[in-house]
Amino acid sequence: MTSVRTGAKTTADSDGRPWSHRFGPLGRTVVTLLAGAGAAFVGTLAHRMGAAVNIPYGLLLAFLVIALSTYCARARQGVTGLALHLIVSSAAAWGIALFGGPGGDALVVAGFSTPTTYFSQHAGYIWLYGVILIQAAMLVLPASWFRIPAPKGE
Repeated sequence: MTSVRTGAKTTADSDGRPWSHRFGPLGRTVVTLLAGAGAAFVGTLAHRMGAAVNIPYGLLLAFLVIALSTYCARARQGVTGLALHLIVSSAAAWGIALFGGPGGDALVVAGFSTPTTYFSQHAGYIWLYGVILIQAAMLVLPASWFRIPAPKGE
């Protein structure tokens, strides 16, 4: 965003970090908590797509959302951000599973008494445990993978 009259750059332009990295500690924490809850909610809604025909593309999309959100949390706040994200996203996913959706409908279904496809029976379990496993795996990755480099030339 360059000023039309003066050609000077604004402060937001000179800071090359992502917008959520520019906040103070409290603001970054709020963004991390909201992102964790949002990723869990979106993943919970998406995880069963394709399960009925044994093509679990919904699980892949749900895990991608969780992984990207976790990456951002660790880049924004380090291991502390990842821990906060893990706690909130896991609590949200498991909370939705235990307490259901509007009207008491089940949003995470696990196990069936009638014969059906493998992923239709197990997508719920895979989702709930996968949320934790993906984030725990990202915890042991090198910290250098999560650094946002400073903009060059400034």
